Amino acid sequence: MCSCSCLFCVLFCFVSLFGDRGRVRRGAMANAASGMAVSDECKLKFSELQRKKVFRYIVFKIDEKAQQIVVEKSGGPDATYEEFVTSLPEKDCRYGVYDFDFTSEDGDISCQKSKIFFIAWSPDTSRVRAKMIYASSKETFKRELNGIHYELQATDRTEMDLEVIKERAK
Repeated sequence: MCSCSCLFCVLFCFVSLFGDRGRVRRGAMANAASGMAVSDECKLKFSELQRKKVFRYIVFKIDEKAQQIVVEKSGGPDATYEEFVTSLPEKDCRYGVYDFDFTSEDGDISCQKSKIFFIAWSPDTSRVRAKMIYASSKETFKRELNGIHYELQATDRTEMDLEVIKERAK
């Protein structure tokens, strides 16, 4: 469960635990407490993005049948932020990680820097169930990705515009 204790998360956990008849479901306690499992591929690709700069971005999705978070798509080191944004579906939730390179001006000295952004994409047009599953799994997933500098939660594309990223990275 996420740490916010909002009504959606509380209801989601109740339904996850007790179903629609009030009986505890088998295996429900693990999912309610910790969210979805994280595939090894997610950790490996994030490590390659972070350390080796093999990827510019990675898009993750929740595979409800497998009960785990998996890699859906990744962009090479030359990929643009626009390619990352367009790789997110318009009507479904996703997690995204973007490695933002920029030049920091400190007086007369300019320095090349890189910041890793975690973006929780939850468009208004997505299903309520998907929003609840992504919200309840987010913190657990972020803990598995050690090295994230900033987090954004976006419900439409204007909330994750390149200008927003640049402003946060300063």
